[in-house]
Amino acid sequence: MLDGAKSIGAKILVAGGGRCNVTHDVVDESAYAGSSRHAIRKVLRQFDVPRTIEFFRELDVELKREETGKLFPSTDDARTVLNAMLRAAREAGAIIRYPWRVTGMTKPSTSHNYFTVTGLHDELRARRVILASGGKSLPKTGSDGIGLEIAKTLGHSVTSRVFPALVPLLLPKEHFICGLSGLSGVATLEVRSGKGRKLASFTDSTLCTHFGLSGPSVLDVSRYWTDAKHDDPGATLIINWLPALDVEKADAILIKLGAISPGRWLREQGLPDRLAKALCDHAIIEGSASSHQLTREKRRKLAGTITQLALPVIGDRGFTHAEVTAGGIPLSEIKLETMESRVCPGLHLCGEICDVDGRIGGYNFQWAWASGFVAGKGAATDRP
Repeated sequence: MLDGAKSIGAKILVAGGGRCNVTHDVVDESAYAGSSRHAIRKVLRQFDVPRTIEFFRELDVELKREETGKLFPSTDDARTVLNAMLRAAREAGAIIRYPWRVTGMTKPSTSHNYFTVTGLHDELRARRVILASGGKSLPKTGSDGIGLEIAKTLGHSVTSRVFPALVPLLLPKEHFICGLSGLSGVATLEVRSGKGRKLASFTDSTLCTHFGLSGPSVLDVSRYWTDAKHDDPGATLIINWLPALDVEKADAILIKLGAISPGRWLREQGLPDRLAKALCDHAIIEGSASSHQLTREKRRKLAGTITQLALPVIGDRGFTHAEVTAGGIPLSEIKLETMESRVCPGLHLCGEICDVDGRIGGYNFQWAWASGFVAGKGAATDRP
């Protein structure tokens, strides 16, 4: 096993805030984007969540389920997961070399039946290779895109677009949300096409930051926003601060408030004081005034600001802060029973290098465990 990172297992150690969100209690293909869901399902079912739990239990790592459905080690320490996996690898006879950065690879030819794997100061030969280099997210952990380049030299194609996913989004620094840094609450983020059609929607904790927005709902929606904006410049990202309401319901409530102020009502709905005031200010109304003083125009403006505020997203925080990569090697180029390449026999591919990216919450680790298991089992068969 060759690992180019200075610290082995860095992505495991930083996952889940250092606790390592190993998987989710319910995982199916609907949690993923990229390659076809049918193809993704064929891989996932070969190593499902119950098998993952059993696997870690065999390594003396007990997993606990949190209310969100996320599964973490009972120790709440990512190093528990990493140490168990390294121990199991060594007990199985695996030799681990790091930092050993692969810089290139040549495939078998008519004159020799092995791959030549080249590093900065050495080279190795192997009849079969598993390429599990990751994509381009969190490059400091070693996944800086070199695996994608190597795969291309071996005959694979890579999707026309490779971009950050599960990544915080940027707003203009003068936007009122940037002035609410540190404030969080449950909100719905929705991507709409230029014609108003809903393309994706996520409701979860949402964090205002000095640069824009972060939190689970934002990370989940980010890849769909980026993808939609590339194909449709008119696409918009909408936020609803009160997910149980739409603009019509909010407007109807505002009509009935009478002497109760909009600011008071918003606070009663659980919104923080600063956010309630900011929403009223953005709608250009006096939040402490009686609601019956609102003109129809101002009332509708406030209802829209609360439930369907268009966000002027100017970008994202890039691969440095992205938790996963969207795009990669299409699963159509891989034999899903073994994860062996269809274009380069003897090469197996798994994990984030594939064109598969999942939601936040352990889904990407589950894809890594499942595709890695299938690739490892396939390579171990060592068919000529």
